[in-house]
Amino acid sequence: MPELPEVQTVVTTLSSHVVGKKIRKVLHVRRDMITPDGFDFAAAIKGRTIESLTRRGKRIVFALDDANRFFIHLGMSGKLTAESAKAPILPHTHLIVDLGQSRQLRFRDPRRFGEIRWLGPTVGDEKMGPEPLVMRASQLAAKLKKTKRAIKNALMDQNVIAGLGNIYVDESLFAAGINPLTLASDLDEDAIRRLTKSIKSTLRRAIRHRGSTLRDYVDANGAAGRFKRLHRVYGRKGEPCAKCKTPIERIVLGGRSTCFCPRCQPL
Repeated sequence: MPELPEVQTVVTTLSSHVVGKKIRKVLHVRRDMITPDGFDFAAAIKGRTIESLTRRGKRIVFALDDANRFFIHLGMSGKLTAESAKAPILPHTHLIVDLGQSRQLRFRDPRRFGEIRWLGPTVGDEKMGPEPLVMRASQLAAKLKKTKRAIKNALMDQNVIAGLGNIYVDESLFAAGINPLTLASDLDEDAIRRLTKSIKSTLRRAIRHRGSTLRDYVDANGAAGRFKRLHRVYGRKGEPCAKCKTPIERIVLGGRSTCFCPRCQPL
């Protein structure tokens, strides 16, 4: 699933194509991808101008000129691209928006775990945790002291911290030297400071390299991310640790594959 660096890259590469553009018409929309159920999404956005495009967690948030908002969540396999109106329409394309000048916004999602959610004038993120790139260590500490879950599971919770997923939790825990099985509530002040710093540095490096393409992810121009080659633990079971050469181990935690170095990240 695309995480914060991938979603931020989509926002960055898509903005120049859509911000300031008027939505001429909605050429196609799959209604069962829309929340709330039965909402006339096409009618709500037709004729409106896209004023801004931002990211909140893993959501791509569109703000319109009438103060309404909606977001697109890419799910497992979603792609949000700006394309020529003459480009072939691929299977599983669930939204096509005409922006004029022969340009279209297209949302394609073969596995259909994605979502288009109408927010109206609300922000709609009241239950989401802080943004990790601007999060303070004290904010993270306040969230973690409330849970007895393993730190890996806690960081995957979007109510604890917004935007993280399997890849960047594993990479951040490695950079901080924290075992994924460690209870979140057991982390001391120093460990939380290290973790906050490692989350930020890991995400910033990933954004510079335009995210990680494992299979489906591409940016708004159809280009793959380059950060996969810089993964230090994720997806590297049995390979030598970049720091100590100990083989990387893999366990299943919370139903998700979890990779770590048993020497650099002792329990």
